[in-house]
Amino acid sequence: MRSAASWSFGPMLCICAATAVLILSAGAQTPGNVSPAQPPAASQPGDSAPPQSPSQSPGDASQPQSPDQQPSGQPGGGGDSGMFVFKKQVEEVVLHATVYDDDRHLVTGLDKSAFTVLENGAPQPLTSFRREDVPVALGIVVDNSGSMREKREQINQAVLNLIRASNSQDQIFVVNFSQNYYLDQDFTSNVNLLQAALHQVSAQGSTALYDAIVALAVHLNGNTALTKKVLLVITDGQDNMSQETLQEAAHRLQQVNGPVLYTIGLLGSGMQQSGRDALQALAANTGGVAYFPDSIDQVDSITRTIAHDIRSQYRIAYKPHNQNVKPEYQHLQVEAHAPGYGKLTVRTRSGYYAENSPR
Repeated sequence: MRSAASWSFGPMLCICAATAVLILSAGAQTPGNVSPAQPPAASQPGDSAPPQSPSQSPGDASQPQSPDQQPSGQPGGGGDSGMFVFKKQVEEVVLHATVYDDDRHLVTGLDKSAFTVLENGAPQPLTSFRREDVPVALGIVVDNSGSMREKREQINQAVLNLIRASNSQDQIFVVNFSQNYYLDQDFTSNVNLLQAALHQVSAQGSTALYDAIVALAVHLNGNTALTKKVLLVITDGQDNMSQETLQEAAHRLQQVNGPVLYTIGLLGSGMQQSGRDALQALAANTGGVAYFPDSIDQVDSITRTIAHDIRSQYRIAYKPHNQNVKPEYQHLQVEAHAPGYGKLTVRTRSGYYAENSPR
């Protein structure tokens, strides 16, 4: 149980799992609004994307809507004749891509001409391209359940090493979660504040992982100053307490321009195969990686690898040809080819749903 003094370390936030409502303490920054997740079916590694979402009528046809900024109902043709179909404007899709060669070495010197982006199989013209390290909005989410008690000291040190290896302009928040989750430090670049937040440990209770992911993906989206967003989740168990589902967590992460998810799954007594599969699927579909170390001693090297990975990515943006897309899953594929290289592998998100699209 946190004492009253624990709230002096910075802006704090208790997010109730049952309601997914963020409750700000005195002096805290105001996060992005939290809205209910919109669940699709979750993809598994190697699968195609989750099934398409159903169409939906616009809320009030009497309200004028700008075709450049808002969803609009437009008469459909063919099979949609006589009906209105909900469509969503997607102004620009931004992808963060990691490229490897045949030996699994990072490839960081490619130029724009090396990349091809396919949306639903159709090539897309790129609107911008960067290969510089850019500041990141990073959420660090650490399991605070009872089984983590003996592991937290090493985990905290590994996370601090990641923070110190990050861009000095990154904005980072820290959340400790069990059956509830607490924003023990809101966005900051102050290492001392982040270190203090990591030590707000009670180590008890169950694991409401999906509730935390849903709410904190929304909180990340509320940081409008930084467009590159990353979540790192460290846990030794599988979800056994959430109101939200795996599908809802996957859908929230797969909103257009959503965060890249990295996970570290510690192989404790609570980490069953289904838990590993869930972490793997959530991370892979966002372009992130799920790690499963055999020993707590490996976590430090993993966090350093993640920090390096984040700082070595390409930023690729394009404006979809079809701006009035239906609220269905848009499949993405990014390819890279360059003289002097053999086969190049690109890791990025597998697709997206238009913002706030229905499940």
